[in-house]
Amino acid sequence: MNIHEYQAKAVLREFGVPVPRGIPAFSVEEAEKAAKELGGPVWVVKAQIHAGGRGKAGGVKVVRSIEDVKREAARLLGSTLVTHQTGPHGKEVRRLYIEEGSAIDREYYLSALVDRATSRVAFVTSTEGGVEIEEVARTHPEKILSFSVDPATGFMPHYARRVARALGFGREVAKQAEAVLPKLYAAFLAKDMSMLEINPLVVTKGGELICLDAKIGFDDNALYRHPEIVALRDLTEEDEKEIEASKYDLNYVALDGTIGCMVNGAGLAMATMDIIKLYGMAPANFLDVGGSATKDKVAAAFKIITSDHNVKGILVNIFGGIMKCDVIAEGVVAAVKDVGLRVPLVVRLEGTNVDLGKEIIAKSNLNVTSGDDLDDAAQKIVRAVKEAA
Repeated sequence: MNIHEYQAKAVLREFGVPVPRGIPAFSVEEAEKAAKELGGPVWVVKAQIHAGGRGKAGGVKVVRSIEDVKREAARLLGSTLVTHQTGPHGKEVRRLYIEEGSAIDREYYLSALVDRATSRVAFVTSTEGGVEIEEVARTHPEKILSFSVDPATGFMPHYARRVARALGFGREVAKQAEAVLPKLYAAFLAKDMSMLEINPLVVTKGGELICLDAKIGFDDNALYRHPEIVALRDLTEEDEKEIEASKYDLNYVALDGTIGCMVNGAGLAMATMDIIKLYGMAPANFLDVGGSATKDKVAAAFKIITSDHNVKGILVNIFGGIMKCDVIAEGVVAAVKDVGLRVPLVVRLEGTNVDLGKEIIAKSNLNVTSGDDLDDAAQKIVRAVKEAA
């Protein structure tokens, strides 16, 4: 789960992390009031969307008067911001963050994430702040320092000193780093974060080390422990189909293709999407129904797929281990009878109760094509979609 910048900074503030003062605003009037409360003389008007690249897209503006705050707020609220992370359709700006201006001297990059290779929290930092870290990694990998924190000791002072040396901090700023970095680590653990990105981490002209921007992602599996974080969820930033899928504990991600996929198992789902691409088309979604899905859960999954108007064909690919093929068949039949079937459907079943599953589909009198194996099923759905176009 992701949250907005102003929410992320509020979380960090709880742990004593230095961030600029700011106030969220949902209208031009609230933006004006926030600017007056902050006092100026410089303000930053920031669009709040779940995507990076806001600055380059015109979503972050530095202004020097209350009138300019009002003008930028009016321009941004209700507008659609298109960045390299939103896709061509962009995201509508529904809220702003009015922040006090900062006299920036130097910018750096700092992030923390779960390193699955070491099962530890890893920090990544660079002298190249305020830019995309992926580009830095591609062009100047030597400018990136990364290290993992030993969970047995926690964040020790030598980690902060290592960061300070890599970033070229002077003595006073290095002392601040020794105080700030352990707080970021503590916040990461306490809130079950999956990713914490500070870009940029800045040193002001007054010599203060502050987190000028903040992006946080949380581990969905740990949200039951954090109702205060769940309360920050902005459903308007999420795909409606993904929201519906979460109600049934389905692993669903909307994509840009035209072939809807329903699969059990993340690895099999990835292979299914790959083979669709191999035969010249693109998947409309990633959907893993899991190994313990019920008939109702499968029916819900099928309805979510068919609710996507971009879907021109559906491929159901089930290898029954824990999941039984007959349960999948019953769910698909129930969903088709409920919502109808307007696009080609290919079903490939294999594994537990496969014969029973095929019998259920055969007796349903539905217009369903069977696939002998994954390769055969993928070719059939691609061919059917092309013929129907």
